[in-house]
Amino acid sequence: MRLAIIGGGGFRVPLVYRALLGDDGPARVTEVTLHDTDPDRLRVIAAVLAAQGSSVRVGATTDLDQALAGADFVFSAIRVGGTRGRVEDERVPLAAGVLGQETVGAGGVLYGLRSVPVALRIAERVAAVAPGAWVINFTNPAGMVTEAMSAVLGHRVIGICDSPVGLVRRAARAAGADPAEVGYGYTGLNHLGWLHSLTLHGRELLPGLLADEAALASFEEGRLFGARWLRALGTLPNEYLHYYYFRRETLAAARDARETRGAFLARQQDGFFEAALAEVDSPERVHARWERTRLEREETYGADARAAAGDAAPRDSCDLDGGGYEQVALALMRAIATDRATRLILNVRNAGTLPGLPPDAVIETVCEVNAQGAHPVPAISPGLAETGLMLQLKAVERATIDAATTGSPEAALRALALHPLVDSPATAGHILAAAGWPVSG
Repeated sequence: MRLAIIGGGGFRVPLVYRALLGDDGPARVTEVTLHDTDPDRLRVIAAVLAAQGSSVRVGATTDLDQALAGADFVFSAIRVGGTRGRVEDERVPLAAGVLGQETVGAGGVLYGLRSVPVALRIAERVAAVAPGAWVINFTNPAGMVTEAMSAVLGHRVIGICDSPVGLVRRAARAAGADPAEVGYGYTGLNHLGWLHSLTLHGRELLPGLLADEAALASFEEGRLFGARWLRALGTLPNEYLHYYYFRRETLAAARDARETRGAFLARQQDGFFEAALAEVDSPERVHARWERTRLEREETYGADARAAAGDAAPRDSCDLDGGGYEQVALALMRAIATDRATRLILNVRNAGTLPGLPPDAVIETVCEVNAQGAHPVPAISPGLAETGLMLQLKAVERATIDAATTGSPEAALRALALHPLVDSPATAGHILAAAGWPVSG
């Protein structure tokens, strides 16, 4: 099979390649083409891949159509505006007195305004050049971007995220179960979901886990949200819900931090690519530098939320291997290519799974995957609080897509002002003006 990676100069691309090298099944990928608008980043990432092995043929190009031609699968992992764009997405909202974060709140809306038009152009080129390809979207905000691309590609675009699978894995271990053996129920939107069931051989484990103080204290989400709040909810929330449930604490922690996460990553990755480019003719040295940089990145992931929760514990060692999204992508490709029924948590069209949301709204839920794509399995309807939050955030996502595709300042204002972490048309207007968006009226 042939795989095209759009955003192939991205820092995390070697994790995908590493997963591909470990797959020797009947539907293994034999050729990868990296595409990026930055040829220097492509050279560096190609060197990292060269040091890992040669069982998969690797090419690189700055021509999008050339990368897509003949592809069976397309990974879309772009970052429009680069890490410098992320710095602005965090800095501008914080200056206005609200949370600045990559995918949550005002930062997520600003990121979506930049990302959606480019993602749509990619979708259009896929439809024209590789109409039989399946697109796996990594680009954040993943749910919003996947929904925008689905207007062009329909069910042939599927969004993925590593947060849900990480939550299932950690919760299973805390409950004393093998993560590979558990069943699970999970529903929501991307970065806004809840694990409401965890079973082993038909036995529900979640109530026992929620009642066990020591077990909850043994994994990140348990410490992040606290046993009392988790028992009040009766579910295990995705880690990103900490920004909603503890908005005052997370905002205070962000203000007190020496630098934002985006500023750290911009400094770290700029340093990596500058140093790696100077030694690009030595793939082993470039790979070693990448591995050191990656480990530092993984160790510090989520530090702001942990600081807000007073959690000084290091990240789980199992989460330092790379997060797991590359394994989700590989499992998804394998299931489609071999028609092997597989259950995964994915971002797909609702299709009536959650009655309160439109059928074409992209949600994050448990799906059965086969050669025809990803199909949501029947799910327990979330409670009123969860449904209300999802409806509000879906309205924000749709207003952002509207603004990104039409240039409407009214839609952009609506997207920001309706977000519960902004909650003010005046503040939304200030943010849009600082970000360079015109505000009517």
